[in-house]
Amino acid sequence: MTNPAPFIDHTLLAPTATREQIESLCEEAVEYGFATVCVPPVHVPVAVNSLYGSAVDVCSVVGFPCGYSLLRTKIQETTDLIAAGAGEIDMVIQIGNLLVGEFGRVEDEIAQVVLAAQAVPVKVIIECCYLSDDLKCQAAELVIRSGAAYVKTSTGFGPGGARLEDVELLAHYVSGRIGVKAAGGIRTLQDCQCFLAAGATRIGSRSGVAICREWLSST
Repeated sequence: MTNPAPFIDHTLLAPTATREQIESLCEEAVEYGFATVCVPPVHVPVAVNSLYGSAVDVCSVVGFPCGYSLLRTKIQETTDLIAAGAGEIDMVIQIGNLLVGEFGRVEDEIAQVVLAAQAVPVKVIIECCYLSDDLKCQAAELVIRSGAAYVKTSTGFGPGGARLEDVELLAHYVSGRIGVKAAGGIRTLQDCQCFLAAGATRIGSRSGVAICREWLSST
């Protein structure tokens, strides 16, 4: 079995997150070798300082969790996060625009965030629980055309998290042109392995330590 750690964004986005918890998250990320820590914008400087000199990157969120911030606000959030040292951005689209077929506005929003992020990878959260399969594929196409690096299933704050069938659908549609991030409710090694097998190339989870401990005990 492959070590799952390099595929995991070790995540703490709870509104109650404290500086001490973020520092602990970073220590765990270094110990286990996670891809990134995903933290609230206000805690990016703490995470950057805690991870200095390590191979673990800092990810943060834009327009989170509802996606209905003004575009100029999302652009400013992105610019501020990059300036603070974030190495990856997870943004939430304005889902209402997608639901009513305003695809050009969705693509433009993503493209402008990608532009603001410069060379930093952007993962685009489409919140699959609100979408038909056709709209999931349409959203993935917009993500590809905008120049973003990943399509992401969920915020983890909506009424539904990651589902294997959504990851399979998105992975089949994008066919390796961009990555697929599964997030929301992935708590066990079996969960993680199933989503990776379904085509996820990144996993967002608060349970990264438990997942890796399961993996270590099984090897």
